[in-house]
Amino acid sequence: MVRRDKQVEDLLDRFVCVRIVQANAMDLSLFQFDYDLTFAAFFMNADKTIYGRYGSRSEQKLADKDISMEGLRKALAGALELHRNYPGNKTSLAGKQSVPVKFKSPEEYPSLAGKYKPTLDYAGKVAPSCMHCHQVRDAERKVFRSAAQPIPEEVLNPWPMPDAIGLSLDPKEKAKVTNVKRGSAAMKAGFKSGDEIMRLEAQPILSIADVQWVMQQAKSPAKLNATVLRRNRQLNLTLDLGEGWRRESDISWRTTTWDLRRMAVGGLVLKESSDPERRTANLSASDLALRVEYVGQYGEHAAGKRAGFQKDDVIVDVSGRNERMTESDLFRFLLQTKMPGARVPMTVLRNGNRINLEMPMQ
Repeated sequence: MVRRDKQVEDLLDRFVCVRIVQANAMDLSLFQFDYDLTFAAFFMNADKTIYGRYGSRSEQKLADKDISMEGLRKALAGALELHRNYPGNKTSLAGKQSVPVKFKSPEEYPSLAGKYKPTLDYAGKVAPSCMHCHQVRDAERKVFRSAAQPIPEEVLNPWPMPDAIGLSLDPKEKAKVTNVKRGSAAMKAGFKSGDEIMRLEAQPILSIADVQWVMQQAKSPAKLNATVLRRNRQLNLTLDLGEGWRRESDISWRTTTWDLRRMAVGGLVLKESSDPERRTANLSASDLALRVEYVGQYGEHAAGKRAGFQKDDVIVDVSGRNERMTESDLFRFLLQTKMPGARVPMTVLRNGNRINLEMPMQ
């Protein structure tokens, strides 16, 4: 049951609300957001100037962990404040605007072309005619994979949560720091628990999604300038993000990771072995130990099955690499170094025995 919030409803009454329920014909030159979300909102002027975005997610099961009515209420109020000062504040909003894209609608992507119409088939089969948002990210990755090119960092690791740079933010606030990870870029920059991020790269911040927007546009390496409010005093901080900083992101929860599993591991679902499982297998905490939780059964998602992989196999070596990796780490390694058609040697533990197999890349 959705919890009603009278204050949110009152604020929404001050907006012209438009609901988009399909990705078909969506204007990708305007609506740029994390396509793995369950819910996303844009706060915009009638001239299409974007004031901010709302909607974040970091887990598969707890889809609402990173959003709240309280956070939405404060983002709405912040958007109205920006609107009151518009267009005098237009310069500060420049960085929030959408960036140029190659394909202006999902139907223009090669892997989606001809499969969907701009409108839903309300007179027939509605569900099959509806394009889902996550298919946009799938299609974007296929452009590079089909061309036998490494998938770029920002496409493979999209919309990183702030914890990728060491920040935990309160979903009931706009962007208030609840924790700073020891040794992280955020700690080195001087962030402290209780800081409120007012601006990032000079952009006014209304939500966690606004923070993610700045991070999504950031290069690798990058320096990001932040203004925080700490005990009623504004401070300027600089985040120094090193090469590969996006790789701290967990991408395994994403719906779009299902297609990455096809490309990289033939439809296998992998999970890091627990400490007791490692001890039983005589593996150390620093060793690669990815247990096969599920083996795909059909079509291209059955490539792992056809290659001989079985449920409960533990992958301990991939192309000579045996250091500890998460499932996300393995995807990053394979999809940026191994192209379709390659056969990657892997070693698994099965009933105490080491077995050498080959995984076909797709």
